[in-house]
Amino acid sequence: MTVPAGRLSLQGILGLPEQPAGVVLFAHGSGSGRLSPRNTLVARVLQGGGLATLLIDLLEEREAEDRRKVFDIDLLAERLLAATDWLHQHPTTRGLRVGYFGASTGAGAALQSAARSPAPVAAVVSRGGRPDLAAAYLPNVVTPTLLIVGGDDRSVIRMNEEALALLTCPKELVIVPGATHLFEEPGTLEQVADLALKWFRRYAVGSRTAGR
Repeated sequence: MTVPAGRLSLQGILGLPEQPAGVVLFAHGSGSGRLSPRNTLVARVLQGGGLATLLIDLLEEREAEDRRKVFDIDLLAERLLAATDWLHQHPTTRGLRVGYFGASTGAGAALQSAARSPAPVAAVVSRGGRPDLAAAYLPNVVTPTLLIVGGDDRSVIRMNEEALALLTCPKELVIVPGATHLFEEPGTLEQVADLALKWFRRYAVGSRTAGR
């Protein structure tokens, strides 16, 4: 799919199960994008659970080479909000509640977007995320938020514990034993996908009208 964001066109992959119960928009981490094998695995699990998914590049190819833009959380959040608007208008996802799945720096963008979005975001899941990059916005997040961190990712655990204390929404921090930052250890990414599916099915299933 091509998703407009101002004057730019962002490239995305829309996954649609039959009669989706909600839609999850992925915010990738630095150096990653819509073809990320880790997020693709998570997206397939979510689709198997009846949720539509949108894997999208928040930066154009030339922008992704600029490290300043890769870590520009304000810019990434603006693009994420544009993609959210697109989902609200697209015929196949119009009316569905939207959740965010953010990885690494993408988690910071997802949480900032959730705090800024004029339309309620149903749920946020962070995988090995950097919620500290959205620290100023965290007290304003009302969206139920699940933070998932690898047990061997010590510095990121601390960041997520500090972020959890700033969040006032329904929230949970889950530490996956034996996992490092990228959840490359056997079975750990599958645990992330299962945790995400349960969270999204709890909070992001149904129409926007039903969720009000």
